[in-house]
Amino acid sequence: MKFVNQLSTNRKEILTYGISMFAVLFVLKYLEANFIVINYRLDFFIGSIAILFTVLGIWLALHLVKPKIETRIVEKEVYIDSSIGTEINQDEIERFGLSKRELEVLNLMSAGLSNEEIAEKLFISLNTVKTHSSNLFVKLDVKRRTQAVEKGRRLNIIAQ
Repeated sequence: MKFVNQLSTNRKEILTYGISMFAVLFVLKYLEANFIVINYRLDFFIGSIAILFTVLGIWLALHLVKPKIETRIVEKEVYIDSSIGTEINQDEIERFGLSKRELEVLNLMSAGLSNEEIAEKLFISLNTVKTHSSNLFVKLDVKRRTQAVEKGRRLNIIAQ
């Protein structure tokens, strides 16, 4: 339906442009006849053509070329935290199958520590931290650390 409306709009523009070009040709032939019969000065004839095409160009720019405005609607889920001060939900931890070490890594992630700092704090290697992180991402069905922390807080898996 949108394509049909656009097609009819394009036909209207083409018809308007065609009629305006016919009017321009008619005026030019009229001026040519007057030039031959009455012998106007050549400067007047050329100036009138220039003025006519300038006016036509301004009119076309104002009426046929309109800026395209596109409206985009972005929907995003917003979670309202109404569980401040509640205890850690053990049922959710069991449902996702998170180990104690994965919970420790998630808690340290929520504290803003990097992988290297987490490895030093837990006395494990950097690769082990990365393994726990990737396991967390799979189990919580997220792609980033911030998403994992946000989901852990929302489900009361980690402390607020």
